[in-house]
Amino acid sequence: MGTSKNKRFLQRKLPEMSLRNRIAMYYTAATSLLIALIFSGILLLVDRAVSSHNDDELKYEVDETIANLKLQDRYFRDLAHANNFDDDDTGYKEKNIKQKKFDIGLEFIQIVDNQGRVLKKSENLSGRTLNFKAGTSDTIYFNSKVEGAMFRHVQVPLVNPDGITKGYLIVAHSLMNALTFLHELQIVFLFSFPIIILTLFVLTRFIAGKSIKPINSVITSAEKISKTNLNLRIPLPFHQDELYRLSATINALLDRLQDAFQREQQFTADASHELNTPLSVVKGTLEVLISKPREIAHYETRIQFCLLELKRMSRIIDKLLVLALYEGNKISPNVENIVLSVLIDDVTARMQRVANEKDISITVEDPEREQVAADPAMLEMIFENILSNAIKYSSVNSAITIAIEHQGNDIICSIADQGIGIPEKDILKIFDRFYRVDESRNSTTGGVGVGLSIVKKLADLQHITVTVQSSTNSGTKFILTFLSV
Repeated sequence: MGTSKNKRFLQRKLPEMSLRNRIAMYYTAATSLLIALIFSGILLLVDRAVSSHNDDELKYEVDETIANLKLQDRYFRDLAHANNFDDDDTGYKEKNIKQKKFDIGLEFIQIVDNQGRVLKKSENLSGRTLNFKAGTSDTIYFNSKVEGAMFRHVQVPLVNPDGITKGYLIVAHSLMNALTFLHELQIVFLFSFPIIILTLFVLTRFIAGKSIKPINSVITSAEKISKTNLNLRIPLPFHQDELYRLSATINALLDRLQDAFQREQQFTADASHELNTPLSVVKGTLEVLISKPREIAHYETRIQFCLLELKRMSRIIDKLLVLALYEGNKISPNVENIVLSVLIDDVTARMQRVANEKDISITVEDPEREQVAADPAMLEMIFENILSNAIKYSSVNSAITIAIEHQGNDIICSIADQGIGIPEKDILKIFDRFYRVDESRNSTTGGVGVGLSIVKKLADLQHITVTVQSSTNSGTKFILTFLSV
């Protein structure tokens, strides 16, 4: 609990680092590590190259010295009994010479016996001696200081023809130039490293700022979008990269949000519009009933009237919910093969009482008992809405004919009435939600203006084509086209 509070406190206190700075910092940190590894690798390679070069020079000097010594049996005998060589054999002067300046820029040569006693040395060593590593019979390379200066040594055993080691040849030269070069190289790397890192950070920050500039455009555009202007969209970047996909995805999300918001607004407006009248009627009726005492029969009549209005409100709500589900893509048809005339008989049986009130006859003609592929529940709703409209707008003692026939690969079902008809100019609009042809087709007839909208949407879901043929005072024919099974 305390840890969580401390974390939230630190989050409030510490300033948020911008994306540009984070990118620059992470990239610079990674590159710094890489550059440090490269510099270290360069130093290591240079050091090895210098060491190898020094060792090659020492080896060359050893070969040359041994060649000049012309080591023979007599030479090894001299090693055992004398402390120096004749000048004509060695090419060097005796060791007891006057002191000369110690020039560390030259090679130095020294010959010692097995105990490390100096037998001969080059005159540039003067009174100094090179270091000797006892206890080894192999050629070895090592670094050692001579009078405070670092030297590279090679120690080579001198072996006679009998294979007996009689002494050692030691050759050395100064590492001052190599160490100076390596030191200067380290200084260059040391001072150039922070400059490179600082320059890299500045450049990376600048490049990152240019790269994420479209993000700022996305943020600015998104901040302007609210529920009052959901039609605004984020401009798409020129390059079709990740930012382009991000902008396109956000725009697609805004499309869905706008669609959902509009459906919500539409549903609210539709419900308010259609429920306002029956609610007002019921409210007014009840207020009148309680205004003063009345006869029981009057109460019963008014209550029955209110119940009818409430049923009508229930139908309105049911139909609005169907439309909302459809537009929200939350319903899908459960298609199966059904005998069309059987389904229609079930629907007409339920509608028969309403038709009888106007002495309207309903006949179904299906000599072949055709089968279609459709969702039974949705198809029943389609026929209920079409038949409901046909009954409402048909005259008394008229007829409604439902004919089913096979035409080519299609099943055609027509529902024809003898009602008031629809003007030609309004036929294309009758499937719009809450559209009514004229004031005579209002809520007093029981219509809510969404039945045909439901018919069209449910038909589209099942790939059923709906067309209308009608003219004023000549009746209306709805034609449903199914693909044959």
